Amino acid sequence: MAATNSRVKPLKLDRTDRRILELMQSDGRMTNLELADRVGLSPTPCSRRVKRLESSGLIERHVTLLNQALLGLNITAMISITMDRHTPDRFETFERQVMAFPEVIECSIVTGQAADYLLKAVLPDMTYYEEFLLGRLTRIAGVTGVHSSFVLRKVIARTELPLDHIE
Repeated sequence: MAATNSRVKPLKLDRTDRRILELMQSDGRMTNLELADRVGLSPTPCSRRVKRLESSGLIERHVTLLNQALLGLNITAMISITMDRHTPDRFETFERQVMAFPEVIECSIVTGQAADYLLKAVLPDMTYYEEFLLGRLTRIAGVTGVHSSFVLRKVIARTELPLDHIE
């Protein structure tokens, strides 16, 4: 899980960098030759730009997105977690343990609600969810409250980050 840090200064990107990022976000399997053609560069300078974006950390990794339903992961749960104490050791313990759960695909510390953490988990069915909740999640030291909501239908499921705000 990538940490977000609002103190990180955004990289300076030109129009070509932004276009490269837009295209790579929409199709990560695009070859360098195709990418170069679509952005109007020759392959070598395009490849250099991609390598620079990767080495800068802006491109974190390349992934393959899978179809959740075809894998039998029919439930998406948004789980709010409340901790008993707000101490570094409690939070470290929780985070270390929850990272080991493959069902949890996102975990964030949140503010503005009663919960301390918000998890997004994918699971095959309610029986599995109950075992996950009672057998693992609530057994983590410090967890005092759990509130779950279930996704009925995804209205938007983007993976692409917006780039229009970059000048």
